[in-house]
Amino acid sequence: MKTWLTLITSLPTENATVRQRVWRALKASGVAVLRDGVYLLPSQPKCRTTLAAIAGEVNAANGSAWVLQLKEPDEGEFTALFDRSNDYAELLHEAASLVSRLATKNAADTLKQARKLRKAFAALSDIDFFAGAAQQQTQAALAELESRCNGILMPDEPHASKGRIATRARKDFQGKLWATRQRPWVDRLASAWLIQRFIDPAARFKWLKSPAQCPAKAVGFDFDGATFTHVGNRVSFEVLMASFALEQPALQRMATLVHYLDVGGVQPAEAAGLESILAGMREQITDDSQLLASCVGVFDGLYAAFSAGKSAQK
Repeated sequence: MKTWLTLITSLPTENATVRQRVWRALKASGVAVLRDGVYLLPSQPKCRTTLAAIAGEVNAANGSAWVLQLKEPDEGEFTALFDRSNDYAELLHEAASLVSRLATKNAADTLKQARKLRKAFAALSDIDFFAGAAQQQTQAALAELESRCNGILMPDEPHASKGRIATRARKDFQGKLWATRQRPWVDRLASAWLIQRFIDPAARFKWLKSPAQCPAKAVGFDFDGATFTHVGNRVSFEVLMASFALEQPALQRMATLVHYLDVGGVQPAEAAGLESILAGMREQITDDSQLLASCVGVFDGLYAAFSAGKSAQK
């Protein structure tokens, strides 16, 4: 028999501000409403913390609130109150509508809309306490939408290869010439930074008009057939991290940013700011080596902030 948490509240009617704030917090938490002033969540640590915080605010406003644990009278009755299928169906409908209207001329705007849907999906998933097929179907639909947009906006992006990522020794990649496609964007810029800072401090870079022009002696990255490129759902930055055992927490946080800005997914808080900075620099600086040199400071700053356990966006 499942156990549940219930919040029983009573707020002074004259304090409209607190009532509104409490209701917004309850709605965001994904509670089921049993009756006015009685709310239900699964008995999970995160849910208990949420309800305790709301109860504390109610009591501080001279109201009354209790968080109680109870057992479900009929198995499945309470679970049905948390069915998010209709919410996922709305996201699926919007994603399908965007796909049907997608064209070269509106791909950038469509990608922005796709990111809004992704943000809504992340918020919904956070309160989907009994996730199932609807969540998986929506996740796949959004990934497909993002992939189609990126395919139009960046037609030369590498295709993900299959197989395992080989472990490499840094000593075998010192003083190398590294080659990737010209006019680098976030994955190539971040990968070049990672190479300089953690793999090959004496690295030199060649920017290719076409991957076919990659010199035989160069170590290629982020193009089809390159030594380091997309594998499975990992972008080149993540593949380099895994190849050289660089999966430390600060770099992992950077990887979530690079992954999102390159192929989509769940949006980190710092993504919009980083994208704007890199896009502005890419617009102003036409020489790729100068662009990388300028972007190094941005990535250094992110790494320092994440190493200190701080968010880059306040």
